[in-house]
Amino acid sequence: MDVMEVSNKKRYYTDSQERMAKLAKALSNPVRVYILDFLANNLDRCCYSGDMVEDLPIARSTLSEHLKELKKAGLIQGEINPPYIKYCINQDKWDEAKALFGSFFKR
Repeated sequence: MDVMEVSNKKRYYTDSQERMAKLAKALSNPVRVYILDFLANNLDRCCYSGDMVEDLPIARSTLSEHLKELKKAGLIQGEINPPYIKYCINQDKWDEAKALFGSFFKR
């Protein structure tokens, strides 16, 4: 295991372990997992937030917070076309997450 030096303190985890932890945090809520599943199973892997509100029994503001967390982790990206926001799977980050978790669980 690589040990990283950070401000004279040893860091006992790798960059990929840190990235995996950020992704795991984003996936730690079942609503966010549902949102990703919803987007991944859409033919174009994109959807307007207003359409998701109709499918989820949560308030629009709650959905917005979950979308914000997924976007912060890089798993989704938003395209603003006022007054609508279209959210899509970020394919590069999605592929990275699959590789990181796949490698981790193969051990």
